[in-house]
Amino acid sequence: MQEKERNSIVKTTVITAGGLLMIFAIAGTQILSIFGITLSSFMIAGGILLFVVSIELLTHGGWRFGGTISDESGVVPLAFPLLAGPGAITTVILSFQTSGLMVTLLSIAIVIGITCVIFFLTGSIYRILGRRGSLIITRILAVLVAAIAVQYVVDGLKTM
Repeated sequence: MQEKERNSIVKTTVITAGGLLMIFAIAGTQILSIFGITLSSFMIAGGILLFVVSIELLTHGGWRFGGTISDESGVVPLAFPLLAGPGAITTVILSFQTSGLMVTLLSIAIVIGITCVIFFLTGSIYRILGRRGSLIITRILAVLVAAIAVQYVVDGLKTM
């Protein structure tokens, strides 16, 4: 990917993930209750979606679904469910309930800021790892993401 296209996707990803997390921090409980969704059901659904993403990364080394719009990959799967997935959304809802709005929003801003810096360093990281190293890392992390996805489903089922 060219640097300009990569930067565009990074911006889309960071803004989307940050926005989603802030919305769910403020109104997550209300949003879920409007639709009659429990936190457990949300975790199960998010876990299944995350598992699909991990299978895609494992088998193809990237995301194949969607159209030809390059910014789409900044939304799915990067912003949601990888960055602002069921675990992160559940965490910000619980953080808001226990620590208040300011602490939760500050935490989101710090994590999104660090994520943005890491994303902008991907060119350097790729030069160090190379194509083969990147594919190996992608597949290893895909297995970890699959395990996290299964854990979300298990945790969701336990709390139902």
